[in-house]
Amino acid sequence: MPRSVKEIIEQGEELARRFEDFKPDPRDRVRARSLAAVHRAALARVKTEAALADAVSKARAAGHSWSAIGTVLGTSGEAARQRYGQRDRPRPRAV
Repeated sequence: MPRSVKEIIEQGEELARRFEDFKPDPRDRVRARSLAAVHRAALARVKTEAALADAVSKARAAGHSWSAIGTVLGTSGEAARQRYGQRDRPRPRAV
């Protein structure tokens, strides 16, 4: 760990040199693409889950039972309530 201004500058110059001299392995590009695909899929899942939770909340507000919602989701009403029921209740305010 650098302790003086001179050491910090030297470390910065060394890191800059490493960056400038870096030659990526062509296989890294393929690996990065596959991880990027995982990242995009995860983001899509989060957006879909948020949209589903919002739809369930609106269905509950419209008076639909947990049993009906569970049926549409392909699960039991109890499982639907356990997963999405927390969103139905007002959240406690932070103190």
